[in-house]
Amino acid sequence: MSAAGINNKEAYLRKMILDGYIIHVDLSNVRELTRLLSNATNNLNQVAKRVNEGGSIYENDIINLQANYDRLWEQADAILRSLANIQK
Repeated sequence: MSAAGINNKEAYLRKMILDGYIIHVDLSNVRELTRLLSNATNNLNQVAKRVNEGGSIYENDIINLQANYDRLWEQADAILRSLANIQK
């Protein structure tokens, strides 16, 4: 029960009766992916706003956006690889 993260005995028993197993998933990687996605979209919006107001886009902006997207894809790849290793 504690390994599944369930504190309520009745809820645990219902889950076991219906499914026969409980999968406890650590979502910390997904939270990190969400944080990285938020940062990347915020940065892109700032650059787009500056350009739309008649400003310029700088090489450093492009480099930062690329680095953010690289980190984002690395995190997504790590999550997909860990999901692929889940066995019943």
